[in-house]
Amino acid sequence: MAGRGFEVVTAYKDQGIRLPVRKTARSAGYDLEAAADTVLAPHAVSVVPTGLKAFMEDDEYLSIFIRSSLAFKKGLMLANSTGIIDSDYYNNEDNEGHIMIACYNTNDAPLTIKKGERIGQGIFMKYLTVNDDAASGVRKGGIGSTGK
Repeated sequence: MAGRGFEVVTAYKDQGIRLPVRKTARSAGYDLEAAADTVLAPHAVSVVPTGLKAFMEDDEYLSIFIRSSLAFKKGLMLANSTGIIDSDYYNNEDNEGHIMIACYNTNDAPLTIKKGERIGQGIFMKYLTVNDDAASGVRKGGIGSTGK
């Protein structure tokens, strides 16, 4: 698919999932919302579904960052610092490319993220490869599939 954008994954069709938007003309990030109420256990990693997948050009990826307000006001961090959604993650056979945000709750109590709450930002970026790059594999699955 040419260009870049977001779509709702099949499992969340007709569930009121909003496609991400930028809030201002000079915002870099597209706000990603929680697709369901999710309780984040204290001092643990929990996964928040977005109900979304992203398509982009072959030489692009989508960076996922925590919204600064969640870090400062609620003590949340991304478990992996920055999420990377590769272009070939779109429509993979395991999970259709569903973007999930892994959050670490630094608090001593559970924290509930409500459906529709903005939890992350996605920024599309280009990347470069080295001369004589030999990567030829084809993604067969979803999260963690390239490390098997």
